[in-house]
Amino acid sequence: MESKLISLSELDTLPQDTIGQDVLRYIGLSTVLGTEKNTLLYFMGKELARNFKINNMEDLIYFFYTLRWGKLELVKEKKKYLTFYLMSDDIVERMNASLDVDFRLEAGFIAEVITLLTDRPCECTEKVNERLFRVEFKVHYLD
Repeated sequence: MESKLISLSELDTLPQDTIGQDVLRYIGLSTVLGTEKNTLLYFMGKELARNFKINNMEDLIYFFYTLRWGKLELVKEKKKYLTFYLMSDDIVERMNASLDVDFRLEAGFIAEVITLLTDRPCECTEKVNERLFRVEFKVHYLD
């Protein structure tokens, strides 16, 4: 199996403030986790959420901002689901980079935080809009 080597000049396409995190996440973890990457990242996000005291939506938004995961915004709140948008310059740079980016870790994190805040089990899916450089997270309540 031949692996595709990444040119060092491609590092310039990554957000410089998060380059180390991005290389580890999108190259290192992808290789180690293999075909189960999406599932494992989702559950890693859930486990990560259990390690922080997040008391409300503002704390969740602050967490995303502080970790440079992007600007998270709650845009719709319905009885059976919530919709969040994630956008920022960092998201634009990540999407423009030559890496295969994903947002499964963030989806798992959101799912667990909402479960803990509402005491309602839920799952979170994500949809990437490359044209708008936006990620939509939809949290569906399971009860």
